[in-house]
Amino acid sequence: MGERALVLGGGGVTGVAWELGLIAGLTEAGLNLADADLVVGTSAGSVVGADITSGHDLDDLYQRQLAPPVGEIAARMGRGVLARLGWIMLTSRNPDRARRRIGRLARSAKTESEVARSKVIEARLPTREWPAVNLRVTAVDAQSGEFTVFDAASGVGLVDAVGASCAVPGVWPPVSIGGRRYVDGGMRSAANADLADGYRKVVIIAPIVQGFGHMTGPATQAAALTSAGASVVLIKPDAAAIKAIGKNLLDPARRAAAARAGRAQAAAVLDQVAAVWQPDDAAPGADRAAPAADDAVPGSATEVPG
Repeated sequence: MGERALVLGGGGVTGVAWELGLIAGLTEAGLNLADADLVVGTSAGSVVGADITSGHDLDDLYQRQLAPPVGEIAARMGRGVLARLGWIMLTSRNPDRARRRIGRLARSAKTESEVARSKVIEARLPTREWPAVNLRVTAVDAQSGEFTVFDAASGVGLVDAVGASCAVPGVWPPVSIGGRRYVDGGMRSAANADLADGYRKVVIIAPIVQGFGHMTGPATQAAALTSAGASVVLIKPDAAAIKAIGKNLLDPARRAAAARAGRAQAAAVLDQVAAVWQPDDAAPGADRAAPAADDAVPGSATEVPG
């Protein structure tokens, strides 16, 4: 088991941009989250996880978010889909059964083809190879409802794994892997931060922090990790980022604004993240005012909106 885990949550194409902007800003300030022992990526977070562990220059990855979103497909989760998902979540007490029902919805929905969607995912990634870093990508089996984690040892290609993790039910097609079909790992949790259990230092970056129905939210999972003795900081979008992201998380036109907002937010959260990620005497900003005594110590969680 390693020392440090980075958890990257779901949040659509704007979530990808905001997370990359935030991480780029922290890196510019001297705090490299990509050197984590474990990176957990869910939905948008799976794209970011694959990006930052690829070995490519992080500022270049950030600049890609500022470019016109050529090749992206504009989408919106319609009211009908939202209503059906909400009903399933509120009326299914058993999480596996809820995810099976969501899987049926996903398999019956009219969407772009798997081939077209796969090309979009591949264009987002700077490489098709799994990194040397322990990257874990989450998904849900659309037939059984089983939670699934892909990694370099799973025998599944990185593009397929990330595509499955990003397959929002009712919007994008489930991804076919080994005779099974998979949907968004966010259907189990927006961040699946519990996969970082056992790590001593955990940074969670989550565009969505609240749970709903059977889906446990990152804030609840962060609390559980701290109860187990970990030092945890949970970063969520600040007011400026929320405005930049807008109401439609799947709108590529909001990508550049979300990325800039994430980069701007980095300065506000630097000290709290550094207090968890690095020893105090090595943390960026250690010569500035120190965080409050209860901000990032074993057994306590910090939730930082910026």
